[in-house]
Amino acid sequence: MKYALIGDIHSSIDDLQAVFHQIQTIPDTPTIIGMGDLYECKIGKKKVATLTAPLPLTDAQENSTQFESMLTFPSIRGNQEERIMRATGLSLYNHLPLVMPIDGARLIHGHQFEWSADWQPLTTHLPDDTLVFFGHSHDSVLYRKKKPQSFTFGEPILLEKKKYGINVGSVVDNREWVLYDSSARTITFMKA
Repeated sequence: MKYALIGDIHSSIDDLQAVFHQIQTIPDTPTIIGMGDLYECKIGKKKVATLTAPLPLTDAQENSTQFESMLTFPSIRGNQEERIMRATGLSLYNHLPLVMPIDGARLIHGHQFEWSADWQPLTTHLPDDTLVFFGHSHDSVLYRKKKPQSFTFGEPILLEKKKYGINVGSVVDNREWVLYDSSARTITFMKA
């Protein structure tokens, strides 16, 4: 089965439309799954920690009817959704799982990892599953033995070994995503 793994959209309509357009050009259109941070929280994490009363959703989340209508795919929950819930006191996104298994892989946003100052997940904290897809840092990266590997956008990579970490990049600003073919056991880093 083919999956289009898209993350870190941060309420960007134009970037999401560009990625959707590219996904629609793939033969046997892949199933889209969100990797978290669908929305942009307007409140920084330090300010959220000091709030004394819940904010209205319109003050905490960038949102539009057009953007909402585009969210027709399942997703996991990212740190932006968690921050929006803390700021508003609403449990809007509790239905989104933190982890989602799909065909031989695990999806997780990545804010659960410890990250270095240069936005690399600290290798001792990367999950040890067979295939782990994540996001959060907005960087497309393939990890083998917990070390970054080289790749070329648009070229399929056969996952011959057993364990990989795959950072799917960000839709916002970068228009990056990953095509995962679970039957062929390939990934393709894509850029719209």
